[in-house]
Amino acid sequence: MESSYNALFSDISGSLISIEKILRVRDVQAEIVCIEGEIEKSWQDHVLFAKLSQRKNSLERKIADFIRIKGEFDAIVDLASVASEAEINEFTFELSKLQKQVEKMKIMSNFQGETDICGAFLEINSGAGGTDSQDWAQMMLRMYTMWADIEKFKYEIVDSLEGEEAGIKSVTVKITGDFAYGWLKGEIGVHRLVRISPFNSNDKRQTSFASVFAYPIIDDKIEINISESDIKVDTYRSSGAGGQHVNKTESAVRITHIPSGIVVACQVQRSQVQNRSEAMNMLKSRLYEEQMRKKMADQDKINESKMDISFGSQIRNYVLHPYQLVKDTRSNFETANTRAFLDGEIKECMESVIVAMSEDK
Repeated sequence: MESSYNALFSDISGSLISIEKILRVRDVQAEIVCIEGEIEKSWQDHVLFAKLSQRKNSLERKIADFIRIKGEFDAIVDLASVASEAEINEFTFELSKLQKQVEKMKIMSNFQGETDICGAFLEINSGAGGTDSQDWAQMMLRMYTMWADIEKFKYEIVDSLEGEEAGIKSVTVKITGDFAYGWLKGEIGVHRLVRISPFNSNDKRQTSFASVFAYPIIDDKIEINISESDIKVDTYRSSGAGGQHVNKTESAVRITHIPSGIVVACQVQRSQVQNRSEAMNMLKSRLYEEQMRKKMADQDKINESKMDISFGSQIRNYVLHPYQLVKDTRSNFETANTRAFLDGEIKECMESVIVAMSEDK
């Protein structure tokens, strides 16, 4: 049993060292000390006091789990160092429980982007493959909304365009909850499906494609100035559910940002005013994301992930025939349990992608 203890000790110790570097724990602790000094001097300036306090709280939350888990690990190691061989079993069990927390923290420590904690707008577009690809886009919408249910995220379809025969041509989903964008940014790219087509009378195997794009929901604290002269607003009748009022009036809104060419649309609300407000929020989020990409000089990598929705550009393959396998081309994660995966059980794959993306930085 001592060998099991030593293996757990080595694994957890290595992980904590890695996490400490990612979180820059010592730098954060030093900044907290500096801020505490500034707070003592600024008690008469209420605005500055509130700003410094908010920053201090944010930094403390950032490293709180690490400090707690590191403290528990050190306490277990100290006690185990003077324990008898028979007592090592108990400490091995405690380390095994702690390891699960460390693994979770290791994943979450990769969410260091300014907007990783935000909710997200998720866009799915059908690609090459006609009706089959539109049906595939519908299947992907189901997969991601079921994942959102599993993770206790709230979601709302804000815009959709149905296919002529089946499925959807495109859809935009608003997903709210902490780190929704952090999880979904790893899903950006082309997803390829291979199956026996339900729309082919000869039962031929069909390859279909759909693309996924995600961008963060930004809050009011981030200022994005949009000139009225830079946007074109179109209204049209909603094609979704919502009763007679929605379908008989031009309540849906489409906004085009002329300088960037970005187009957003919303048709989920009953009134045109509400849809315009939501569409403007979507546009601000898109523009902010564009600014951040340029600032981080990651534009080339983003463009690579948004290649043509066709052969050779996929980030993940879903094969349902002649065998069953889901495989991510970036992390090499794979599973033969395609049914569970398409039912939203995709977190393990998402974790593997986040780790792979972090290692590529």
